[in-house]
Amino acid sequence: MPKKDIHPTWYPEAKVICNGEVVMTTGSTQPEIQVDVWSGNHPFFTGTQKILDTEGRVDRFMRKYGMASSDSSEQKDKSSEEKKES
Repeated sequence: MPKKDIHPTWYPEAKVICNGEVVMTTGSTQPEIQVDVWSGNHPFFTGTQKILDTEGRVDRFMRKYGMASSDSSEQKDKSSEEKKES
């Protein structure tokens, strides 16, 4: 048994609200929880996530560990040769 008068009030049916709409209920020390993002509208969970390859990090990783496809290495070789000729 928990000690009396030292624990916050527990709300077993606390409402989680996103964009003015109740999206789920959970247990919490607050009766209502306002959130901006939840699994129902987050790009990772909805399948709309786009992975951005800034500065060629994926290509650099692939070259470093020898996983680069021959097509990408040939294209880079051609572009480096063109730069040398100009």
